[in-house]
Amino acid sequence: MNIKFGASLLTWTLPAWTAERGKYAIEQSARAGFDLLEILLPANMQIDAAAVKQQLKDNHLDVVCSLNLPAFAHIPFYPQVAGQLIKKAIEKAAELGAELLGGVLHSGIGVFSGKPVTDSEKQTVCDVLGEAARHAQMLGINIAIEPINRYESYVCTCADDVLQIINTINLPNIGLHLDTFHMNIEEEGFIKPVQAAGNHLKHVHITESNRGMPGEGNVRWGDFFSALADINYQGALVLENFSSSIPGMAESVSLWRPSKHNATNLAAGSLQFIQEKCREYDKSSV
Repeated sequence: MNIKFGASLLTWTLPAWTAERGKYAIEQSARAGFDLLEILLPANMQIDAAAVKQQLKDNHLDVVCSLNLPAFAHIPFYPQVAGQLIKKAIEKAAELGAELLGGVLHSGIGVFSGKPVTDSEKQTVCDVLGEAARHAQMLGINIAIEPINRYESYVCTCADDVLQIINTINLPNIGLHLDTFHMNIEEEGFIKPVQAAGNHLKHVHITESNRGMPGEGNVRWGDFFSALADINYQGALVLENFSSSIPGMAESVSLWRPSKHNATNLAAGSLQFIQEKCREYDKSSV
């Protein structure tokens, strides 16, 4: 496996982007030994791309971007607004030097119709994301769609939901973004979704079932890393666990119990854990 190890912006700071928080996350990621930073783009796209790109270069970090659609850009309700926002995110990712935009791109987080997703809504999602993928192709950007659990979305809650979208759109630059926290709730294990995705799997969030230190929860890490090795996964593994030691983080991401680890120790321990798992399950060294 040709893996790069990443930290999320949320590893170090609150999700709302500021220049100071971004600089801090870049510096901390480099100091901790990560290969890249995942920048969660704000809906207003107010990021000084030139300055951030230089900071990344100075700290020898690669970058990927993500976008979580807000309520006002829920695709089934507001397809034009959503399409415009995703295109702006694609353009911002390109400005930052990223080659991938991941995240919750299928629906607004926490927005529900009160019923299961309809065929008409599915088609609307495919139409919007298909147009976005074609725009991304022109800028050399891959799109990776992240399914999330049933308490946060009704549109895409498992890998198969996203794979249906990928097959419908049928473009090479649109793929799947898996998150082990959501997988632990929605999937039938950690092997089948990865193997079913194959080379459609373009991005991964590493998160324990309790959002804490990997290995201290219920995620079946052996199954997951074995499956990644089976498909010869070539993307990034990005930590998206959180610590309540960061002021305001508990309220931002619903950490209603104090975290066992501060942000620095959580990042260091998590990085060591996933590096060891990659070495353990690397079939190319057998």
